[in-house]
Amino acid sequence: MTAGERVVVVGAGVAGLTAAVVLAEAGASVHVIAEQVPGGTSLAAGAMWGPYLVEPKDKVDQWGQRSLEVFRELARDPATGVRLTSGIEASRTAESAPDWATTLPGFRPCERAELPAGFTAGYRFTVPLIDMPTYLDHLLRRFREAGGVVERRRLTSLSDAGPASAIVNCAGLGARDLVPDPDLRPILGQHVVVTNPGLTEFFSEDTGLSPDLLCFYPHGDTVVLGGTAIDSEGDLAPDDRAAAGILARCAEVEPRLAQARVLEHRVGARPTRATVRVEEETREDGIVVVHNYGHGGAGVTLSWGCAEETRALLSVK
Repeated sequence: MTAGERVVVVGAGVAGLTAAVVLAEAGASVHVIAEQVPGGTSLAAGAMWGPYLVEPKDKVDQWGQRSLEVFRELARDPATGVRLTSGIEASRTAESAPDWATTLPGFRPCERAELPAGFTAGYRFTVPLIDMPTYLDHLLRRFREAGGVVERRRLTSLSDAGPASAIVNCAGLGARDLVPDPDLRPILGQHVVVTNPGLTEFFSEDTGLSPDLLCFYPHGDTVVLGGTAIDSEGDLAPDDRAAAGILARCAEVEPRLAQARVLEHRVGARPTRATVRVEEETREDGIVVVHNYGHGGAGVTLSWGCAEETRALLSVK
């Protein structure tokens, strides 16, 4: 593609907005179309960098490492909502640390005294934490400053995107109908946002495939508590029982959270498939479509790497 050609990005979650920023800053004329701006599932994210439970591993490692480099740069400016934060990931079953964690700054096994009751192993490291409402606003500002245009409307098909030299499909769970892609399914995630009682470090439990997660991520005056991962559930109404479970699990590890005031509930449906899809296809009308969806719970973690691969596929320099 040549600079100035019109590209439509479908979706305004973290995948869509990041791709839109990368393309617009490379000189493309980018038009984002989305029903929600920014996307609700991305707003509901915690969010801590970490390539959890997504495939294919070789590509995920590449995308994740590139995103990590960008987040480290963004953390130099507090206005982006990105901060480098130290904390602990722990396990009740003495699991080994994941490969990606061992390369992070400050990585070391925890001493027994550092672990909460009931945990048998843990690892300390420093990693980007992303305050998603602030961060998505940052991406929107960058996109508009690069000349990008945002249109709020619901698409019934990718053909409804209007005239374009190329379409970038970052529709998340919406791609299930737009493509269509029957392999895409929702994993419901819920977080509870509370006032910060003084926490400066994150905590995350390696819960494997359990639907009940345990993590807390401090973002200045607030803490995001998690969470849930319920397969094939699409109802985005907050679940009071699930919220009570989240609060109880987090307060058991960090008692100061028991008295924190609840500010809001955030619910999203992680767009999940067997493998993340980042690839191009040419439609019968000659328009190139680059698909960039299916990131599951790692949309933030993979966002910059996938966006840059999208730009490469479109040959936008």
